[in-house]
Amino acid sequence: MATRKTEDKPKDSPMKRADYDAALRKLHVELVHLQQWAVATGAKIAIVFEGRDGAGKGGTIKALTERVNPRVFRVVALPAPSEREKSQMYIQRYLPHLPAAGEIVIFDRSWYNRAGVERVMGFASPKQVQDFLKIAPLVEKAIVQSGVLLFKYWLEVSPEEQTRRLKDRIEDGRKTWKLTGMDLKSYGRWYDYSRARDDMFRSTDVDYAPWTVAVSNDKRRARLNIISDLLSRIPYEAPKREKIVLPKRQKPGDYVEPDYPYKRVRERY
Repeated sequence: MATRKTEDKPKDSPMKRADYDAALRKLHVELVHLQQWAVATGAKIAIVFEGRDGAGKGGTIKALTERVNPRVFRVVALPAPSEREKSQMYIQRYLPHLPAAGEIVIFDRSWYNRAGVERVMGFASPKQVQDFLKIAPLVEKAIVQSGVLLFKYWLEVSPEEQTRRLKDRIEDGRKTWKLTGMDLKSYGRWYDYSRARDDMFRSTDVDYAPWTVAVSNDKRRARLNIISDLLSRIPYEAPKREKIVLPKRQKPGDYVEPDYPYKRVRERY
C-alpha cells in the first residue's frame, strides 16, 4: 500500500494560537504562489477530503482557501443525489466538477461516500460497494492520465476527541448547524466505519492516487501538516513579483461629500 501519514504531536501538547497563526500566514503566501502557478501553467489539481465525523475537514478546507481566489480554488460539496442522479453511473455526478486548466478543486467529501457513509448506513448494497471499490481506481487512473494532479486526504481522530467535538457542537450555539442527524446515527458505529475505511484503503490506495492520513486530534497542527504536505507534492514555482507603486489619487476639484439621506447602520460597538 502507498498510504502516507502526516505527523501529529500528542494531544497534551496543543499548538498555541500565535504559533499557528504565524505558520499559517507563511503557508497562505505559498498557496497564493500555487494559485498563480496553476493559472499561468494551466495545471489541474483535485484534492479529496474524507474522514471521520468531527475530524476537522471543514476547518482544514477553510484554512486552505481563506486567502485565495475562490474562482481558482473551488470547493465542491454535493448534496444528496436526486432521483435522476441515483439512476446514473455512481461516479458520474462528480465528473463535471473535476478541474479544468488553471483550477484547483477541493472535494468536501466525494465519490468515496459510497465506501463510507453509504456502506455503513445501508444506503448502498454490499454488491454496490464492492463494485465501487473495483471501479474507483480505474476511474482515478483515467483522471490522473488526463493530466489532473489528484490528492486524497483522510482525517483521523480518536474516539475521545470525536466525542468531545460532537458534544461541543451540541452545547455551542455557534456550532449546532454542524451537527446533523446523520452524525448522531453514525456516532455509535465507530468500528463499522473503521472496517469500511480499512477496506477502502486496501482497494483504492494506489501508487498513482495514494491516500494520505492526517491525525487531527490537534486541529491546528493537522491543518498545517496537510497544507505543507500538499505544497511539498506539487512542483510549483513562485512567480517573479514586480514592484508595485500606487498612482497618485486625483484632486477633489468641485466634488463635495453629500449629507447622505439614507439611514446609516447603528453603531453598537
